[in-house]
Amino acid sequence: MHCFYIEPPEGDEAHLLPEESRHAIRVLRLQPGDGLCAMDGAGRCWRAEILYAGEDGVRVRLSEPLPSGEPPVRVTVYQGLPKADKLDFIAQKLTEVGAAALVPVKMERCVVKLDRKDGPKRRERLERITREAAKQCRRALPLEISEPLSWPQVLERMQSHDLVLVPWEDAVGRRMRDAFAERSQVRDIGIVIGSEGGMSEDEVQALCEAGALTVTLGPRILRTETASVVSAALALSLWGDL
Repeated sequence: MHCFYIEPPEGDEAHLLPEESRHAIRVLRLQPGDGLCAMDGAGRCWRAEILYAGEDGVRVRLSEPLPSGEPPVRVTVYQGLPKADKLDFIAQKLTEVGAAALVPVKMERCVVKLDRKDGPKRRERLERITREAAKQCRRALPLEISEPLSWPQVLERMQSHDLVLVPWEDAVGRRMRDAFAERSQVRDIGIVIGSEGGMSEDEVQALCEAGALTVTLGPRILRTETASVVSAALALSLWGDL
């Protein structure tokens, strides 16, 4: 069943967003009577049927509500700014596994520079990627994409989470499942991932002083995009519904 975003419903009817209507008609060739999944982008989705399909748009009738696909734990990933298009991959896969938010972070060893001029376009691209990923995996809420934060801003946000985990290549002893055994009841988790060069010892120390726990992902060194997705998946498996 294809999924589409809709405009705010009017009773039990709604219109697909303009770009969604074009895709439904011109690409998928959907017709009145065809069924689909309608999503409002704010956490609700329904089984729906097309009432009208024309060049001026698509109108659907909403019927039974569908599960939102949201996990019982909120996971926010603070990602050290990576090179090239790795952030695109990270955003897509975090959406699929069930993370709630992605926060790009300027860290000490980041090679990529923050560019305010290109920032809005970059964020718009990431939001488009996450919306498409949410449709593909039938998730009612796309991943939240934050404006890039500085390191001091990240440290200020650490207290907003029940638990903050720092997967670090030099961590020993504590694994993700050990953290779960210690703090199994938490429902809001922050995960801090370094960029290609990792995090400096000073940055890790500052996180620990803010209450974060360092964890090891095993003896193998993972790429930053791999570490981000694996860490979120492990947390959502232990604390969530993955």
